Amino acid sequence: MTELENRVTELEAKVAFQDDTIETLNDELKMHQQRLSKMQRQIELLGEKIKESREEGLMPQHQEPPPPHY
Repeated sequence: MTELENRVTELEAKVAFQDDTIETLNDELKMHQQRLSKMQRQIELLGEKIKESREEGLMPQHQEPPPPHY
C-alpha cells in the first residue's frame, strides 16, 4: 500500500469511530431528554396536587392552631 492509501484507511477508521461515538451520545441524549420530560410531568402533577389540597379547605400553616402540647 502506498502512503496515500494508508492515510485514507486511517481517516476512514477515524470517521467510523466518530460515527459510533456520535450515535452513542445521541442515544444517551435521547434517554436524558425522556427522563427530563418525565420529571417535569411529575413536578406538574405535584403542583396540581398541592393546589388541589389548598383548595380543599386546608388552612395555611401559619393559620393552623398550635398542637395541644403548647
